[in-house]
Amino acid sequence: MLSTTITQLRQIVLFAVGMSLLTACGKSQSGMKLGDDEFAVITVNSSSSNQTTSYPATIRGTQDIEVRPQVSGFIVKLCVDEGATVRKGQALFEIDPTQYAAAARQAKAAVEMAKANVKTLTLTEKNKKILFEKKIISDFEYQTAVNQLMSAKASLAQAEASLISANQNLSFCTVTSPSDGVVGTFPYRVGSLVSASISQPLTTVSEIGDVYVYFSMTEKELLQLTKAGGTLKEQLEKMPAVQLQLSDGSMLADAGKIDAVSGVIDQSTGSVSMRAIFSNEKNIMRSGGTGKVVFPYLMNDIILIPQSATIEIQDKKFVFVLQSDNTVKNTEIQISSLDDGKSYLVTNGLKSGDKIVVEGVQTLKDGQKIEPITPEQKVAKFQQAMKDQKEGNLKTAFN
Repeated sequence: MLSTTITQLRQIVLFAVGMSLLTACGKSQSGMKLGDDEFAVITVNSSSSNQTTSYPATIRGTQDIEVRPQVSGFIVKLCVDEGATVRKGQALFEIDPTQYAAAARQAKAAVEMAKANVKTLTLTEKNKKILFEKKIISDFEYQTAVNQLMSAKASLAQAEASLISANQNLSFCTVTSPSDGVVGTFPYRVGSLVSASISQPLTTVSEIGDVYVYFSMTEKELLQLTKAGGTLKEQLEKMPAVQLQLSDGSMLADAGKIDAVSGVIDQSTGSVSMRAIFSNEKNIMRSGGTGKVVFPYLMNDIILIPQSATIEIQDKKFVFVLQSDNTVKNTEIQISSLDDGKSYLVTNGLKSGDKIVVEGVQTLKDGQKIEPITPEQKVAKFQQAMKDQKEGNLKTAFN
């Protein structure tokens, strides 16, 4: 009975010790120190760094042209499907041409009549002229013949103009593409009555061989790019090539170039609109799509530190800098707005050669004395502790 009780007690003690060890290891894994006063410390150095930042962007075709009918009538045929790639002048829609074909035939007949009348009055004028020269008829009678011929010629010109207008209206019954591009959606189908005054266009043709990508950056960021001076053209040429991240997260293979900057800063947002142009030979992108413009930055004399080395107090960043007597000093730093989610770019507050605590900073106090170790030593201690735990060396696992 006594031996059974002792065995149970030992099991309880071992279980408690095991749980304590797991807790200690868990804390170490999340960045806590392994020893009472041991903290991982690194030496920082300034260097140049290639960084990127991204801006939400909207994709547009180099031209998005609304296609609208120029005559009224019922749509009788859709010549292409939605999303089709078309050439300039290719037929898109057919509007019922019946009334316009009749008007064209009527106008052509009127021209023929006017021509015949001109021929008749031309002969009359020549005959009257001969008679007038022989003084057989009066000047009034001859001038009347001349005026009638002039009126007939004017009527012919008017009839020819009407024929041109009628033929043009007839040609408008075939609605063609105004440019090379990709056709949008069709809000009107066969049987729909359309006219020049419809609220929605028949469709939109987008030129997307190249696409414009619109994005905005802050006034401060723009000044950093353009403060070197020079003409706008020179400034645009100096701007680096940019990448485009598509909505699915993939990167467009070909880089783009910024080709336009708005001359007006939006007072409500403090931002300026910019435009980059990208090649779209494979028609991957569509007008109206979204993505992110990825902009490269080369930063000089900056210090890169892990975000785990910082604490935040009232929107300010601080690190613990190791002093010569192994005490730590809580030091404010300034960081760049560029952020990859893992590291900060320190622009002020640290200098090359400074040593900072990189883990367990939430437990430190200003002026506290520590025993500095390298991150490699910390990892080795943790791995040894895990090994001792696995092998049942509970005593050494805590050392």
